[in-house]
Amino acid sequence: MFVLIMSTTAYGWQWHGFIEGRSGVRFQNDDSGANQRKAILNELRGQVDLSHSSDWAEWRLRTDFVADEGAGEHNLDLERGHGVIDLREANLVFFPHDSVDVKLGRQILTWGTGDLLFINDMFPKDWQSFFIGRDEEYLKAPSDAVLISFFPQWLNVDLVYIPKFNSDRYISGERVSYWNPMLNRHAGRNDPLKVEERSSWFDDDEVSLRLYRDVDGYELALYAYDGFWKNPVGYHPAQAQQTFPRLRVFGSSIRGDLLSGLFNVEAGYYDSASDRSGDDPLVPNSEYRLLVGYEQELARNFSAAVQYYLEYMDDYSAYRQTLPIGSVEKDRARHVVTLRLTKQALSQNLQLSLFGYWSPSDRDGYLRPTIKYKASDALSLYLGANVFVGEENYTFFGQFEDNSNLYLGLRYSF
Repeated sequence: MFVLIMSTTAYGWQWHGFIEGRSGVRFQNDDSGANQRKAILNELRGQVDLSHSSDWAEWRLRTDFVADEGAGEHNLDLERGHGVIDLREANLVFFPHDSVDVKLGRQILTWGTGDLLFINDMFPKDWQSFFIGRDEEYLKAPSDAVLISFFPQWLNVDLVYIPKFNSDRYISGERVSYWNPMLNRHAGRNDPLKVEERSSWFDDDEVSLRLYRDVDGYELALYAYDGFWKNPVGYHPAQAQQTFPRLRVFGSSIRGDLLSGLFNVEAGYYDSASDRSGDDPLVPNSEYRLLVGYEQELARNFSAAVQYYLEYMDDYSAYRQTLPIGSVEKDRARHVVTLRLTKQALSQNLQLSLFGYWSPSDRDGYLRPTIKYKASDALSLYLGANVFVGEENYTFFGQFEDNSNLYLGLRYSF
C-alpha cells in the first residue's frame, strides 16, 4: 500500500495519515448486570488519506485500518464501523458549472450551528466512538451520498440525496451498556439489539436541503429533511424488533457576532410522520427543538462557550393517555445546558479542555475532560475521560453511568 502511494505522488497525488494507539478502561466494574468488560477501548489504528486534484475534478480516499482487541463485533461492516477497515471517505468532486459542485460517494457531512449538539444535522453520528474515548472527529460517521451545491449570487443551496438510509452508529450493547425499556433493565454484550434494518435502495432513501446566505456578517440558514429517525427508537411488537420510524425535519439557524463573542440560535420541528397524532406509544411523538449558544475568549488563549438546548414534545396528552402501564413517563420538556472551557499553553502545544452536559430536567450529566500535548510536529499525546452521572438509570446520560472511563492515546502523524 505505501509503495503504491509513494509511486503516485509524482503524478499530482498527495497522501498523509497517522498511526494511533488508544486504550481505555472503566472506572469501576459494570454493576448494571450487563456483564461488560473492564476494558472499553484497546485499539491500534492507522489512517491513510489519499487525494488528487485536477482542473475539473478532485478524488479522495481516506480509510482507517483497525486492530481492536476491545471490540464486541469483529465481522466487517462498513455501515456500523465494525471490523478491520473503517472507510471514512471515498468520493469524487467535479464542477459541471462555475456555480455548481457535485460530490459523489462516501463523505463526512456536517450542518448546523451546535457544539456537540445537533438539531438540523441529520447525518449519521457514531455515539459509541464518542463515549469510549476515540478522537472527537469520530463522532461524525460517513454518509454514502450525492451532494450538489449551487452558488448563485443571491443564495447558496446544498442538496443531499442518500439512496439507502444511513443510520447513526447507535449504542447497541456490544461495548457500552444502556437502558433497554423493552427489557426494563440495562443491556450489554449478551443482549444483542434486534433491529429492523432499512436497507432498500431508493425506497429507504433520505433527502436533506439547506438554503443559506450571509447578510451583513450574519449567516442565515433554512433546513429540511425527509427520511427516518437516525436511531432505532420505534418498536415492532410482532417481530420483537426496534425500528426506524419515518421522520421529517424543518428548521432554521442564525450565527454571527455579538458583543465580543459569537452567538448562534437554531430551531427545528421534528415531524414524526409515522405517528402524527401522538397516540402510538411505540413511535416517538413529534418534537420542537431549540438551541441557543454563545462563545467568547475570556483571556489570552482561554475561551468559554455555553449552550442551552430544549426538546419539547408535541401531543403530550395523547402520549400520556396511551403510555403502557409500568412504563417510565417522560417529561414534556427536556432541558440541557453545556459548557466548554479551553485553555492553550506552551506556545499552544498544550491544550486543556473541559466539555460538560447537564440536564436539570433529567438530573443527569456527562463530562469530557481532555488533555492534548503536541510533543512535535508528528507526535501527539492524549489523556481524557468520559464521566456519566445521573439519579435514575433510565435517563439519557444516567443510563451510561457504569460506562464512565479513562483513556490514553498516542498518535504519530506522517
